[in-house]
Amino acid sequence: MTGSFTPASDGIVVVDKPAGMTSHTVVARIRRIAGTRKVGHAGTLDPMATGVLVVGLNRATRLLGHLQLADKSYDATIRLGVTTTTDDAEGEIVSTFPVDGVTAEAISAAVDGFRGEISQVPSKVSAIKVDGKRAYERVRAGEEVALKARAVTVSRYDILDVRVGADAIDVDVSVDCSSGTYIRALARDLGAELGVGGHLTALRRTRVGSFDLKAARSLDSLAESFDWLPIADVAAGTFPRYDADDAQAAAIRTGRPLPGLNLEPGQTAMFDPTGTFLALYEPHGPLAKPTAVFVS
Repeated sequence: MTGSFTPASDGIVVVDKPAGMTSHTVVARIRRIAGTRKVGHAGTLDPMATGVLVVGLNRATRLLGHLQLADKSYDATIRLGVTTTTDDAEGEIVSTFPVDGVTAEAISAAVDGFRGEISQVPSKVSAIKVDGKRAYERVRAGEEVALKARAVTVSRYDILDVRVGADAIDVDVSVDCSSGTYIRALARDLGAELGVGGHLTALRRTRVGSFDLKAARSLDSLAESFDWLPIADVAAGTFPRYDADDAQAAAIRTGRPLPGLNLEPGQTAMFDPTGTFLALYEPHGPLAKPTAVFVS
């Protein structure tokens, strides 16, 4: 994951976001480190959260929306017995409940009900827009916000540890879930199911799609040595690859349909004879048509 980066290079950087920093601030730091203005991220992390944040550079910002980043993994700590205004430790305490009657068996049984496809009401301080305004902005302005439930998938919800304290119970969990799942809401809803309330005290994203913590670098590390993935490597590692001849490459560069390629279902990364990544194409009947062209 190294190479000679210039401000005109196109690629992906996997950042290990520190706590206390917004995703927007991470993007601003990467702009300064990389020396380029065109930087964007996939999948916002709350300021209290740490872990994998996938960042696109230059033309790779357009690739982010095509990458398979829907599945994510998290390690988290849920505190039972306390509810907060934000469903996490950054909010003010709303209520407390005695937890002396809550057993590890009861917690395990409650967690079982949140696996698979579930209906989840997002946290009120989420970034979901309500009538054109972010929900968290409305909450901070003192407005009452009611968000609609949405279907999400929790494919793994493992209990790693249960620590019983005098006034609360801390539950360490590991979660695999679909995009749009709110771990804060899982904490809130687990506490509600047990009748004692709950909120999130720690959150670390360990994976986004195929990008995990093994590939992630801290901002300080990136400032010393800018490790990145060229867009061609990301495309070749994510999609089926098609190596075009010169005539086909000329057509691909202008986004023209191509006959008779027999591409696999879904998107295929198209390369020219020099190994330059040109575009993403997909089959449409007898033709292959572009979904996105990355060269001009």
